[in-house]
Amino acid sequence: MDQANPPSEPPRRWLGREIGATLALSLPIVATNLAVNLMVATDLMMLGRLSPHALAAGALGQALYTTLFLACIGVIGAVAPIAARIVGADRNDIAGVRRALAQALFSVFLLAVPVWALLWRAEAILLAIGEPADLASDAALYLHALQWALAPALLYFATRSVFAALDRVAATLVAGLIAVVFNAGANFILIFGAAGLPGLGIVGAGVATSLAQSVMLLILVGWSFLDPHLRRYRLFAAPPRFDLDDFLTLWRLGAPIGATIGAEISIFAGAGLAMGLIGPASLEAHAIALQIASLAFMAPLGLGQAAAVRVGHAYGARDARAVSRAGWVALGATLAFVALSAMTMLTVPRLLIAPFLNTSSGDIAEIVALALSFLKVAAIFQVFDGAQAALANMLRGVHDSRLPMIMALGGYWLVGAPVGLILAFLTPLKGLGLWIGLASGLAAVAALLLWRWVRHERQGYFL
Repeated sequence: MDQANPPSEPPRRWLGREIGATLALSLPIVATNLAVNLMVATDLMMLGRLSPHALAAGALGQALYTTLFLACIGVIGAVAPIAARIVGADRNDIAGVRRALAQALFSVFLLAVPVWALLWRAEAILLAIGEPADLASDAALYLHALQWALAPALLYFATRSVFAALDRVAATLVAGLIAVVFNAGANFILIFGAAGLPGLGIVGAGVATSLAQSVMLLILVGWSFLDPHLRRYRLFAAPPRFDLDDFLTLWRLGAPIGATIGAEISIFAGAGLAMGLIGPASLEAHAIALQIASLAFMAPLGLGQAAAVRVGHAYGARDARAVSRAGWVALGATLAFVALSAMTMLTVPRLLIAPFLNTSSGDIAEIVALALSFLKVAAIFQVFDGAQAALANMLRGVHDSRLPMIMALGGYWLVGAPVGLILAFLTPLKGLGLWIGLASGLAAVAALLLWRWVRHERQGYFL
């Protein structure tokens, strides 16, 4: 049978099957993404109970840590489409799957060492960008404990990516839920002191998260020995072996992904700095609207990660029709969700922003008005952000990441940044203009990535 042109079947049959497979793979990934975000929120909520200063220092430290962590994730995450292609080509290629994971594990430590060095110098970095000395000092204390979460978190992500390629995502959900509960308990004990242990304050929050990330990793390692299907692959049964060709394959695909994520992170970081120049009310409203948008983004992100695996399986099997179907179904599911989240932002915005406001802290009318205006743009923003996330992962599934990186850099920095800055500082729109710029950049990236996917289809790239 010609895998490039398998027999056609009624759309109702393949569409239902593909939607079911995509949702079955993506829902545990979405839940795991939310669980990881919830650990960050738990740290900040506990630090808020300690003191407003501790909360501010923790938020500053988290911002620096998350920026570096997500850039690393781009490289490590390339193991998902690589492993998916291997599995799609031959489910019995046990050695190939093990080699792919091994190169990701080696890459974790190659990335972690320089990041550890940077985070150890966090106080100097924060002072250099103008942060207050007392805030920079406490943020550095927090990061000196939190930085040890980096390696286990990246190792967990690499393992999770291979589990997804092997259709074993339930374990990652279990690990995430256990880690959320563990992190909350460890935060309480280590920050405030309990169970015979002294309170460590802000340092305790970093230690708790490092321990929780280690717990997540250990659960997946243990699961790989218990699950009969995973046990066949002997993922951790022997020391990993370095393979230069496979290592370079991971980095050829992963380095552009990391740069793409870095471009997106930097444009949002830049928007936050610009909001600070406009005024404190704009900055607080921006933080609220961005947090709401970030939480809503966890579903498109999970659907995109599932798309990379589904597309990768079909790409490995050299089934062009299945590649196309997997991609379009993932994009359709993503757009359906973002339409729902956009409608929610437009219809009940006050309900969404209420948990972020302290109504007893004086006049908040200006913050509320600004947050409501930002959320109107965020509703449109969601559509473009979800689309570009799905399309980027679809292209990663067919091992295409270099030109999409250039498209992302152009969209964010040649469209989004200029539009936002012009509207913010040369018109009366101010902060709203920055949000329009963000939406414009995301729209440009989504349009370019869509063009790239359609062009691949027409030129037979999926074979």
